[in-house]
Amino acid sequence: MITICINIVLLQIPCLNNGNLASNGSTTQSSTSGDWFAERAIDGNRGLHEQYKGGCSSTLAETNPWWRLDLNNVYSVSRVVVTNRIDCCVEKINGAEIRIGNSLENNGNNNPICAVIPAIPAGESYSSSCGGMEGRYVNLIIPGDMKTLTLCEVEVFGEENIAIKGKAVQSSTFYFQANNAIDNVDFYCTHTETEMNPWWRLDLIDLQIIQEVIITNRMDCCFEQINGAEIRIGNSLENNGNNNPKCAVISGIPAGQSVSYSCGEMQGRYLNVVIPGDSKQLSLCEVRVYGNGTS
Repeated sequence: MITICINIVLLQIPCLNNGNLASNGSTTQSSTSGDWFAERAIDGNRGLHEQYKGGCSSTLAETNPWWRLDLNNVYSVSRVVVTNRIDCCVEKINGAEIRIGNSLENNGNNNPICAVIPAIPAGESYSSSCGGMEGRYVNLIIPGDMKTLTLCEVEVFGEENIAIKGKAVQSSTFYFQANNAIDNVDFYCTHTETEMNPWWRLDLIDLQIIQEVIITNRMDCCFEQINGAEIRIGNSLENNGNNNPKCAVISGIPAGQSVSYSCGEMQGRYLNVVIPGDSKQLSLCEVRVYGNGTS
């Protein structure tokens, strides 16, 4: 079992920080009270005077009210900052869950929990550390009957999955295309023919500084076929990119699971996954790449 420590810190900063991913997202909520629309929680304004002018989002009183942010891409989320209302009902945020993931099952409210908010003083902001949790959707939900969820600002900080902007090819194709590994859908996979040294290559278009690569394995009969695969990063297309420096060797990934590999800020335009040997097949269900952008 993996234990994730959650740190909640009071913020005194009146203005929003640069790099807020929420500002480019889209929102929805389980219901809407008056003109307290979901998008008001990402309008870029924590300013307390705006709250009295409908500067916050709010649901009706209902069972398990929720608010959802679609980041429009998968991100590694480092922290979520929530600003509470300043008026009569500041305690209504107590017990709200912050959930992050890629599923829309139960409107996204079944995704893993980043944090549970114990309380936020009137008009204050709290930062919840999410430890690099991956997800496209950020949900806030208050479990229980006759609850109202009001949010005056939600900010999300983290790193973008830069793989989705790239182009993928592979050494051969057995029904399943190379771009299935960068479609943000874990159950659509790639597959090569049985061959010598099968490979998959991602062109990131520009030179990138790469910190982390996350590989999701297939979940059926042949999950062990990934064993021994090499992750290589560099700028050369010699030998189809398979001669570039090595980031990691995949010893094994459980069926349907994802494993993260640290690449220590290796630089390169091309990322290859190759399995050395005869009569090998390469299947990848998702490849996500995080870094510091172009060098």
